[in-house]
Amino acid sequence: MARHDRWVMLTTLAVLQALTIVIGVYAMTTDFSLGALTRQSPPTKPTASPPEGSPSVPVVTSGPVLAQLSVKSGGGPLPTKGTLTRQLTSALGDEALGSHVGAVVLDAATGERIFAANADTPIVPASTTKIVTCSAALASLGPDTRLSTRVVQGAKPGTAILVGGGDPMLAGPSAKPTYPKQASLATLAARTAATLKSQNLRKITLSYDTSLFVGSPIAPGWKPNYVPDGEVAPVYALTIDEGRQNPRFHRPRVSNPPQYAAAAFAKLLAKQGITVSRSVKPDKAPEGAPELGRVDSAPLYSLVEHTLTRSDNDMAEALARHVAIKEGQEASFEGGTKAVVAVLQRLGAASGISLSDGSGLSIRNRISPSALAKLIAMAGSTSQPNLHAVASGMPIAGFSGTLGNGRRFTGSDSRGQVGLVRAKTGTLNNVNTLAGMATTKDGRLVTFAFMADRVPATAEPVLDRLAATVARS
Repeated sequence: MARHDRWVMLTTLAVLQALTIVIGVYAMTTDFSLGALTRQSPPTKPTASPPEGSPSVPVVTSGPVLAQLSVKSGGGPLPTKGTLTRQLTSALGDEALGSHVGAVVLDAATGERIFAANADTPIVPASTTKIVTCSAALASLGPDTRLSTRVVQGAKPGTAILVGGGDPMLAGPSAKPTYPKQASLATLAARTAATLKSQNLRKITLSYDTSLFVGSPIAPGWKPNYVPDGEVAPVYALTIDEGRQNPRFHRPRVSNPPQYAAAAFAKLLAKQGITVSRSVKPDKAPEGAPELGRVDSAPLYSLVEHTLTRSDNDMAEALARHVAIKEGQEASFEGGTKAVVAVLQRLGAASGISLSDGSGLSIRNRISPSALAKLIAMAGSTSQPNLHAVASGMPIAGFSGTLGNGRRFTGSDSRGQVGLVRAKTGTLNNVNTLAGMATTKDGRLVTFAFMADRVPATAEPVLDRLAATVARS
């Protein structure tokens, strides 16, 4: 009897196991669920979606668990002012900074000062001037604007004029592809040659027009060695490869960029089967002259990102002049600085800014730390979307541009914040500045500016330490 009972039990277990397997397979291949056993049958017709605008059905999540986290990304609490003040004050006392120092840290969302020391003091900004110039260019011209270089028909038959459009990054015949992709003189020659051939013209007299920019090509406050050392080229509306004889090297710069560009263009036309007269001279394009060819630069937002990441002096000066044209000023150093300040006044950000050029090479420029930090906060704000390229263009600590050269954020007190700080550098003799943004450890976006213009040697490691302190706060 015991043997019979054992056989019945085993048989029953086998049947139940088989039934469980069948039910499991059925559940996975149909809409069947155990919950269906305890509720009404589903409707035979599809259920209509709720009317547009009606409240959506709430989704149950682990809200109570997530609510225990102290911050939301980007909107955390402000850093403790007392602690941050002690740390920054200590670093600002470093002898490497010299005797004339200004500093500020702002809450990007509200503009509240978290830390300030001589924050409104005008200081020589060096290349952090480019933050001001680029902000004005984006606000005045718009981020999608492009700079055009054209060839137009001259006043007489069989003549053509190469018209400079103020694009210093126009790529010459030996330039290699770069980012952002730039307009090409070779492409312009090909397009112009095609138009001339369509008009049965294979021999022309070529001239060039640089009248878009006016005034001195050298700024007040520039040192005599800047051009020979390759820091910048004389500023003209017609330039290729930023005035470099060899686009791969900063120097030497050519003494007459327009003539150099026009001569290169003549050779490119010859390669396209267009004979150019030996003499290529300056001329003024007739008003409304028919266009024979045209090339456009990358959009302005890309030019701004390049200018800030690479600290490009030539492009910064060109942008200042384009702001002058848009704002009704003459396209000179004086007109450019007037126009830039006028645009900043519209933004409510002109206080503490006095300019002599657009690049920051001039030792006559003065900008307060507060003015720089305020502009950077605007660039990160949703209320100023046109300025966002200022934020995205600033170098990343330890990775890109002037902060990615292997010399910055390498100290024990700053390398832990590699990748966590975005900032524009500024360097001249006895001048070191750093202005940018960082997210604190609790998720608060802050902007900062640290500036010193009586530096005995170099203060770059101290500036890195200050910015790292902000990122750690």
